[in-house]
Amino acid sequence: MIDAELLEILACPLCKVEVKLENDKIVCTNCGRRYPVKDDIPVMLIDEAELPKDDK
Repeated sequence: MIDAELLEILACPLCKVEVKLENDKIVCTNCGRRYPVKDDIPVMLIDEAELPKDDK
């Protein structure tokens, strides 16, 4: 599990805004990219992120 203090200092590497934890992903509050967490370590690489689903 991600430590709350770590989550507070993390930011989306693309948008530079805060992120939140949703299930097993770190999610950007601006662009919606979903960054994986592997072995309790957030992988904050733009190329590793899942793009947000299009809700249209």
